[in-house]
Order: sequence, then structure tokens, then C-alpha cells
Amino acid sequence: MGKLYGIGIGPGDPELLTIKAVKVIKSCDVVFLPSSKGFSLAEKVIEGYIKDKTRVYFDFPMGKDNFDNYKKAAQTIYSLLMEGKTGAFVTIGDALAYSTFIYLYRELERLDVEVEIIPGVPSFCAVFSKLKIPFSEKGQTVLISDKMVREESLNFVDSVILLKGSLNKDAINILKKLGFKFYYAKRIYLDGETIYTDEKDILIDDDYFSILIGKKE
Repeated sequence: MGKLYGIGIGPGDPELLTIKAVKVIKSCDVVFLPSSKGFSLAEKVIEGYIKDKTRVYFDFPMGKDNFDNYKKAAQTIYSLLMEGKTGAFVTIGDALAYSTFIYLYRELERLDVEVEIIPGVPSFCAVFSKLKIPFSEKGQTVLISDKMVREESLNFVDSVILLKGSLNKDAINILKKLGFKFYYAKRIYLDGETIYTDEKDILIDDDYFSILIGKKE
């Protein structure tokens, strides 16, 4: 039976893949690509590395319950690996940080598929290179979530990172109240990359690929 690699491919810049990720992608027989409504962002990022490789697409619509889709995808992967093929499932960011691969991996474990996981640069780390401020300094505490957190939780942290920032704008008032400076970034390392610090600009943006950051001053 073949082996599957779960590969984080970073925030969107093809040059931010690790050397190991590129080597494995180039050496695999099949590349498995997550997509949503027929479009695969992951494919766009690694296009230069896969060329004429066999590609298998799995549709995982954003914001939907994909439980059945994960099970079907796992069965498809299992069948191809049974032929002795090696496969690479690629996902934006890191494979085990808020990624589609987490749920697929659980299904693959039930099928006793051999899996090796290769980490990637997550967007919530990469965004700080654009802001040119530290993710964290010695002794500081950072809270990361993909949904709004309780106000009392923010009393004990120095920074807060809210993924899907466009869906968590209610946090802005709390951040201001508690003395946080806030930043809003969308499509980091992708086409349309923009950073906002003006509240008016933030409130009118609705991009799914966005992050809201608060740094205590």
C-alpha cells in the first residue's frame, strides 16, 4: 500500500513552501487538491510544481458541513494508495492548523492509511511579516481563534488573532475598549492583498480570507 503526505503549502506565495514540501509534491504519483465551488486555491499556489501530474479534486464548500465529503475523499485516497501509489494532499497554511486536512486525516486514520505530515507557514504567522510587528515577544501571551472570544478572555493576553476577520468585526469595539491597537489584513500573499487600520475600511470589507489582529499598546 502507498503512502499519503499531508502538506501545508503556506499562505499563498509559491516560494513560501518548504524545500521538503516541494520535493515531496514533485515525487508523488497523485496530488489531491481541495476545492470550493470548482476552484482550488491550493492548486493555483503549487501549479508550477505539479505540471502534468495526476490531479484529484475534492470539493469542500466553505462554511458547509463536509462530513460526508471527508469520508468519500478518504475512501478515494485509500483506493488509489491500495494500488501502491504515493499521494500528496495539499492545503493552504499548515496542515494541522484550522485546515481541511484535519478532518480528512481523522477519516484516513480509521482506514489505517500511512500518513506523513509536512508543516507549512500559517497565515496568522505570515501576516506579521507584512505588518512588520512581532507575533509575540518573550513572556507575552497570544490568543488565536476563528470565532469571537469572550471579553474577559482578552484581559489576560497581549495579542489576539481572529481568523475569518470579516465575520468577527464585533470584536473591534471590545479591542478598542481594552486598549488594543487593531489591524485587519486580507488575502496575505495572494492577489488582492490589503491591510487596513482604519475602522471604516474594515467594516465594509467582507473577504473570507481575512484576519483581525489586536495588539495591546
